[in-house]
Amino acid sequence: MKIGFIGLGNMGGPMAANLAKAGHEVTGFDMAPVEIEGVVIAASGAEAAAGKDVVVTMLPNGQILRAVANEIVPAMEQGAAFVDCSTVDVESARAVAEQAAAAGLLPVDAPVSGGVGGASGGTLTFMAGGSAEAFAKADPLFDIMGQKAVHCGDSGAGQAAKICNNMILGITMIGTCEAFALADKLGLDRQKMFDVVSTSSGYSWTMNAYCPAPGVGPASPADNDYQPGFAAELMLKDLRLSQQAAEAADADTPMGQAATDLYTQFVENEDGLGMDFSAMLPRFEKRGRG
Repeated sequence: MKIGFIGLGNMGGPMAANLAKAGHEVTGFDMAPVEIEGVVIAASGAEAAAGKDVVVTMLPNGQILRAVANEIVPAMEQGAAFVDCSTVDVESARAVAEQAAAAGLLPVDAPVSGGVGGASGGTLTFMAGGSAEAFAKADPLFDIMGQKAVHCGDSGAGQAAKICNNMILGITMIGTCEAFALADKLGLDRQKMFDVVSTSSGYSWTMNAYCPAPGVGPASPADNDYQPGFAAELMLKDLRLSQQAAEAADADTPMGQAATDLYTQFVENEDGLGMDFSAMLPRFEKRGRG
């Protein structure tokens, strides 16, 4: 296929490279100067999008997505798929999908889970919203860039799934870090704590696969001085999106709000900026009850 790819950063760059390696003709664009093997770099987003079968975007937020859509939708050919892999607010995802559909395009909102490692290794999970026809056109590309793609429903459903998933992730990581900090103060060995919880009713992805305690469980960012696999400020972004969506939907999410408040404090007023989101553990280690 002829593919346009807009947003060639830490996530988009490896994803575009994997599409090129698979034999697709990929033209990319980014505001920053980049070089990616197998990808032709265009001078603008519109140039990257013109005449393509599929255009993929990986952008920082909904405002930028809307601006890029205003540029590329008029340049795209009718029947082309517009696949947005950014994590943005549901309202922006649905607005851009309506704009694309009105222009005769096939919109898919398909945020991802798996981080930079998943983008490089082609093991991402895609949560997709859009019509069955649009999903079918994008699905072969999901097979290249990831290991799983779930069609979650109509436009916006992909973003809804991502936001709900990451709200659980943020809440669970805080609980895991609190438990390790409590175990420390109770004199419980961290390895013994892991051995019990990882095989008991407290097990979770944050405990079993991404343990925030250094030297315990499989290798994780905790074993690399909390250099980010998933940065705390990105978790904060997703938690804020979850609360924005909860407010719009009149949903009661007290734990989601509490997690948002804690990550806001951690990122904006403490030393969490640029750290992995699991660095909440050393934060709790230093704190007492007050």
